[in-house]
Amino acid sequence: MTTTSYRRIAVLDIGKTNAKVVVLDSGTGAEIAVLKRPNITIKTGPYPHYDIEALWSFALDALKSLAREPGFDAISITTHGAAAALLDRDGALAMPVIDYEHEYPEAIRNAYTALRPSFGETFSPRLAMGLNVGAQLHYQKSAFPEDFAGVATILTYAQYWTARLTGVAVNELTSLGCHTDLWNPKTSDYSSLVDKLGIRDLMAPIRSAFDALGPVLPEIAAELGLSAPVPVYCGIHDSNASLLPHLVHREAPFAVVSTGTWVINFGVGGDLDHLDPGRDALANVDAYGRAVPSSRFMGGREFEILSAEIGPVDETAAQAAIGAVIDKGIMLLANIASGSGPFPGKASRWINAQEASREERFAAACLYLALMTDACLGLIGAKGPIVVEGPFALNGAYLKLLAALTGRDVMALPGSTGTSQGAALLTGIRPVSGAETHVPPTDITGLKAYRDRWFAAMA
Repeated sequence: MTTTSYRRIAVLDIGKTNAKVVVLDSGTGAEIAVLKRPNITIKTGPYPHYDIEALWSFALDALKSLAREPGFDAISITTHGAAAALLDRDGALAMPVIDYEHEYPEAIRNAYTALRPSFGETFSPRLAMGLNVGAQLHYQKSAFPEDFAGVATILTYAQYWTARLTGVAVNELTSLGCHTDLWNPKTSDYSSLVDKLGIRDLMAPIRSAFDALGPVLPEIAAELGLSAPVPVYCGIHDSNASLLPHLVHREAPFAVVSTGTWVINFGVGGDLDHLDPGRDALANVDAYGRAVPSSRFMGGREFEILSAEIGPVDETAAQAAIGAVIDKGIMLLANIASGSGPFPGKASRWINAQEASREERFAAACLYLALMTDACLGLIGAKGPIVVEGPFALNGAYLKLLAALTGRDVMALPGSTGTSQGAALLTGIRPVSGAETHVPPTDITGLKAYRDRWFAAMA
């Protein structure tokens, strides 16, 4: 990774729930300015789709504001991976960018299941809705053939935004390799699905996430008020952005638990031989093109739902309630958010919670999230210390329980998310180690027996 001397990097970070533009200080790694907005889905039209023009207007307004204060001299991009942009011959969207939570008609789902490559080829499991980008493309081509006939270029989602800023249309490996069904990590080439769908000629050229694709287009630079050329870097899938800082300065083996809407777990230094696609285990492809055993569940969404149901709780009181939760056998079983995770097909239910206090329910929810993470780490054979980044790094009960359940050191990196920091590293700035909270494993009375009962109940 070539080192550069940019002082401040603007990162456009588009997640499933929110979009934001962050400016990071390259010397400290700190987020010195953040502007954000909700990511809205439009329900009308051919299918539910993202409000791309609203996101674009937000990005331009945010970049214009941040160019004045505090300023930036490079731009990087990171987005969620379950999306693709289909462009016409003029470079405009030929079809709306589909919301991955849209479910397709059964006939189309069955046809895709018969068409998609084996797990042994792509290390991508069959996922619900449009979480496989290949399923999105098959649906768009099958259900809307006339519209699809106008597609000239297919872009991974992060690179769509890079293309709007630079005019350069490319694809990138982390976005191609994140459960899309489109990539073969062993051959480092497109999977057989690309040819079955007849779209190989539509796929944009592949470039490295670390490549500067060009300066901001002159007309956009003028609109933003940029006084000098600002390079835009290729961009990266958000979970892989979270992983990148750890790849740069930690030695394998270790695990990274990246938390947001999804909890994505990476077993760095692990192998691909024992992954179970039926339990949402898969391989991601890192920024250097290497396959990394991974697993996931929709833990952030689940915690959001649970927090709304339970109401506000003092965290100190919640941690103090852990012992009572274990003693009383108060349990929450998977899944609050269906369609993914290590226990597919299971419906959430509470056990022994009729008389539970608000603090006990919150503690049980944290225990549930720690047990789900523990299960996910086991599926990928993760070894070594566990790094937790994102919102869950601020949840003391979760961190304490995860360390106790796994018997391994947990390092918590507080802050809103690691995706922005990882995306900024694409520009070649030196990684900066942030504040880290070390949570060693402790012996919590009754926890092992509770864990055994929980897994038995899940079985």
